[in-house]
Amino acid sequence: MIAPGSYARAETYVFDIPEDSLLTLIYEVKRENPELDLTKKVNIANGQSFDLKDGRRDENDYWHSVYFYYPDKNEILHTWARPKTKNSTTFAFVGINSGLSLGNWRTINESFWWWKNTPDKKEFEERILKKIKEKTKAQQSL
Repeated sequence: MIAPGSYARAETYVFDIPEDSLLTLIYEVKRENPELDLTKKVNIANGQSFDLKDGRRDENDYWHSVYFYYPDKNEILHTWARPKTKNSTTFAFVGINSGLSLGNWRTINESFWWWKNTPDKKEFEERILKKIKEKTKAQQSL
C-alpha cells in the first residue's frame, strides 16, 4: 500500500518501465479485450449521464486514471498510473463501483480484515493485471 493521501488504500504494483510505455500497454490490453473497456455511459444522482473518460483531470493531476468494466458483474474498476521514477511506474487498483450509477464505490483494502479484500484483488490480478504483466515482459524481452 502507499502512504496516506487521496488513494491511501489502493493496491499498488510497480512496473519497471516509464509511465507512457505502461499506459500504451494498458490501452493495448483494453483494445484486445473490448469487454473490459468501459464504453457505456455512467449516471450520477441528478439523472445526468456521461462517459467516464480515462486520463488526467488536468495537466497538474498526479494520477492518470484508467477505468475497466466487468460486464458479467456490471462493475466499474478504477485504476491509475503514476511515474515512480524516470523508468518505473506505479499502477494502482483503487476501487470498484457496483453498476453504472456512480456513488456505489467500494475501496480496495477498505476492510482491515485482509481476507475480505482478497477476492476482488485476485480477480483483478487474473482478469486484468496478468495481461498487462505479460505485455510488459514481452516488451522487455525485445
